[in-house]
Amino acid sequence: MHLILYSKPGCHLCEGLQEKLSNVKNISFELEIRDITTQEDWFVTYQYEVPVLCQQLRDREKTLPRISPRASVAKLEQMLQKNLIIVG
Repeated sequence: MHLILYSKPGCHLCEGLQEKLSNVKNISFELEIRDITTQEDWFVTYQYEVPVLCQQLRDREKTLPRISPRASVAKLEQMLQKNLIIVG
């Protein structure tokens, strides 16, 4: 499973979500960090929204629900289990 985190330098919310994702133990995934300041289309799309977490599917990206910065790693895992599409 491949997840994408749209982020930007100096974003404390982005860093917090990245840290929580690194502590997720019950779901196996590969995390790609995309710096929105490196591509204009990412910046235009996400400049007011970061952090944005997406699941890479075969033909598209699925944006996952935003989770509170105060949410625990357990709550993050629950959100992922509820919203990730299992690709066989």
